[in-house]
Amino acid sequence: MARDHDVQALSDVDVHVYEAVAAQAQGGGRVDVDALCRTTGLEEESVRRSLAALVAQGYVVPRGDKVGLGPHTFGVDR
Repeated sequence: MARDHDVQALSDVDVHVYEAVAAQAQGGGRVDVDALCRTTGLEEESVRRSLAALVAQGYVVPRGDKVGLGPHTFGVDR
C-alpha cells in the first residue's frame, strides 16, 4: 500500500538531492552517490544523510549501490 509523503518533513538539502535523483533517474533509471555529489555540489556525507531521509520517507528506493525514484503518492491535507 502506498503512503502519502510529507514534503514538509524534508529539508532544503533533501529537496535538492531529491530533484537531482528525479532528473537523473527518470524512466526507472538509477543514480549513484558520486553522480549526486557532482550534480548537487554537496559533500558525500551530506548526500548520504539526505538519501537516508529520502529512503525513510519513501521518496527514493535503494537499488543495489544506486537509488531510484520511489512511488509518487503525494497527498494533500484538506
